[in-house]
Amino acid sequence: MLYQVLIVVYLIVALCLIGLVLIQQGKGADMGASFGAGSSATIFGSSGSGNFLTKATTWLAIAFFVISLVLGNLTANRVKSGNEFDDLSVPVEQSIPAEVPAATSAEPASENTDVPASTETKPKSEGDVPN
Repeated sequence: MLYQVLIVVYLIVALCLIGLVLIQQGKGADMGASFGAGSSATIFGSSGSGNFLTKATTWLAIAFFVISLVLGNLTANRVKSGNEFDDLSVPVEQSIPAEVPAATSAEPASENTDVPASTETKPKSEGDVPN
């Protein structure tokens, strides 16, 4: 249960971290604002969003790395349930079946009524050649 909760939190933190990194402006964007590019008027004020986004990115990155280490530790200590194909020390005996016998049934096979009956009344002998 803890593993699944950590995976969900890990994915949410990763997506938030990606979003915050994409929202942030590069270091060169401040230079354009000083020459009158007009990008200094943002939602976070004229000082920009650097302080808030930088702190949020830092805390999300710390959470991301901590959860990564915890998940790695949980996964390393987890014992997998194996099957017979994981143990390669003992060869698996291969038994090739002979011919598969036809299905035998106590009931006689019923005739297929979709096929028209033969009009020939005389039984064929071994010497007859089909027409």
